[in-house]
Parts: sequence; structure tokens; C-alpha cells
Amino acid sequence: MPAEAVTRSSGARRHGSQTAIPCLFMRGGTSRGPFFDARLLPEDTELRDTVLLAAMGSPDPRQIDGIGGGHPLTSKIGIVGPGTEPGVDVEWTFVQVQPGGDTVDTSSNCGNMLAAVLPFAVETGVVVPDADRTTARVRTHNTGMVAEITVATPLGTDGARHVDYRGQARIDGVPGTAAPVEISFLDTAGSVAGSMLPTGHARDTVEVPGIGAVDVTLIDNGQPLAIVAAERLGATGYETPSQIDADGGLKARVEALRLICGEAMGLGDVTEKNYPKMTLVAPPRHGGTLSTRSLIPQVCHQSIGVLAAVTVATACVLEGSVARDIAADVSGTEPTVSVEHPSGESSVTLGLTPDVPRRVTRSALLRTARLIMAGDLLIPRSLWDPTPTTQENTA
Repeated sequence: MPAEAVTRSSGARRHGSQTAIPCLFMRGGTSRGPFFDARLLPEDTELRDTVLLAAMGSPDPRQIDGIGGGHPLTSKIGIVGPGTEPGVDVEWTFVQVQPGGDTVDTSSNCGNMLAAVLPFAVETGVVVPDADRTTARVRTHNTGMVAEITVATPLGTDGARHVDYRGQARIDGVPGTAAPVEISFLDTAGSVAGSMLPTGHARDTVEVPGIGAVDVTLIDNGQPLAIVAAERLGATGYETPSQIDADGGLKARVEALRLICGEAMGLGDVTEKNYPKMTLVAPPRHGGTLSTRSLIPQVCHQSIGVLAAVTVATACVLEGSVARDIAADVSGTEPTVSVEHPSGESSVTLGLTPDVPRRVTRSALLRTARLIMAGDLLIPRSLWDPTPTTQENTA
């Protein structure tokens, strides 16, 4: 079904013994998942979450009865609607589910999935472009973060403007090239933890049973992170994701540290939470600023999340931070920080004040996105029947 047909849908409807929900399956950055119009999902949060779990096929490690990919990176969902406050064009909610879990997390951000939000909004008519480039202010409902996003929307042969996914932009972790999605974050400090440095320090020393004193930087500039030198936890920082995932001892040390860091950041007991993300850092190997291995929170990321990259880059310019000690030199008031990760690197441009200590005033980076599939996603009608009195539609 063409994307345009989705916008004309009357909403979720019966399809035999199932409920059909209009959906676009999209890649955003190095993540992918289904995107829904918020107005076509149940208003009741508990019922909505039941629908989303069924859509993904959770709880099941393989997500065999849904469209999840059996991995946290492919168990993400976007819910998008019109802006609800002045100065905001689009509002979206990021949803993270775990393949084997039965909970729905809407407390954190995802900068990769964010890259697909404006394309979705254009595809579904939430935003109507009137120029070759369309810029919109997008608010992340989860944390209140606002970003300006720009995509290409040239005039098509049909006389209408559409998102153009073709282009020469390349991001590591995604094959080929695509049109750039430009993202400028306007206010990301303290997205979840309440402040950029929730402990008030660029470096803290925490005591971890069985490990001893560990220096960490606890920081949130879009994503709550605990940054630690990889070698302090018995790693090199250059392992492949599969090597980290297979190292039970290392993962146990990381998780023990994460639980303590979560408490120190004021996040409470984070045992069942997806944050803080754990970021192991080491000196760069490929001409970048810093090498990273990111856990989300207990599975190693194949690359690094967008907002995790922004937060790591921020740590690289903070005097006294763990990242600053290890990173290559970063100077100037608009430095570009190259964050190395298992799939390559992500470049983050920071705006800094000239005073010392420097403060981060903005962050920007480039992503790509693509519409992969458009149509209806089907779930058992026994879970949600939005039209119980209408005649069945088996078309």
C-alpha cells in the first residue's frame, strides 16, 4: 500500500479475526521499527502497550509472532502526532521493548529513531512541505527534548512534495548512501537525570563490590550515561559486540557498576530500566577522538546511539572527565568530535561558550532514514477491537 493510502485510512479497523492498524516501517539512523500515528492507537496507555507488545511479538526472544528483530536495536517503536504546544510542529514518543520482556519503556530517548520522525510526519500528512527543504521542530514526549530536523522534500512529477530518500550521505553502520537528515538538538541537558552532571562533578569515584574504586563520569546530555575506562573493567575497549556479549564476567562487572551509578545519578533502582547506558572508552584507533563500546544496557550496541554519541562528545570537552583524560585533543568553540564505535564513527559538532569551564550550548549531527514498508500491522482482535459494532472488513 502506498504511504499516501495510509493517511486516508479511517484508522484501526477489523480485518477478519484481527485488527489492522496503519503503520510505516522505517529505518532511522542505525535503528528501525514500526511508526504509528498517535491518533490511531488506543488512548488508554495500558491497552496501547498491550497492542505494541503484540505488534513486536514480545515477550519472546525471537519475537517470532511479531515484527521485532530479536534484538533491542530492532525492538523500537515510534508514535508520532501533531505538536501540542506553541513552537512545536511534531511530537513523538519513543518506545523501547525488549524481545524477551513484557514491559514497555517510554522513559528514554533514541536519536536514531528520531531521524525517521519528520519523514514519517511528511509521509502521513502531519507536516505538509512547501519547499525543497522542510524543517520542523520536533519534541520528544518522553523527556521534553526539542530538536530541529531538516529533510529534502523536492517537488515530484505528480505536483506534490515528497521526502526524497536518495542522496550521498553515508553513516557508519548502514550500507550505501541516502539523503541526509540534519538534526540540531536545542536543549538536551538533563533529559532524564535532571541535569547534565547529576552528581555535580565531571568525575566520581564509586566503590563496586569485587572490583574496588572505579572512576566514572555520570552525565546526561540527551542520554544518561556512565562513562568508564574500558581497561578498568578488564576490557580493551576494542572488542567486537559479539565478544562483549559472550563475556559473562565483563557483563557482570558492567552491570554491577551500572546499578551503583544509577543510584548515584538519582535514578533509583535501575535494575529494570534501560538506562543509564554503560559506555566503555579507550584511546582512538582510527583517527577519531575516542573509541567507545556502548551497552544498552546489557547488550553491546553494534554502533552507538545518537544521543549517547552526543553525550560522550560532551564529556570529551569537560575538564576532569574520564573521557577527557583518554580522548584526543578537542579545541575551539565549535569542535567536531569523532566518536569511534564498532561500525565506524559518528561525528558530533558542539557549540561551546568561550569561557572556562566551557559550556555546551548546542549539538548537531547528520543521520539518514528510509521508509521500508507501508501498510497495516495486524494484531489479534481479542487484544483490541476498536470497532466492535461495525461489520467485519475482510478486504
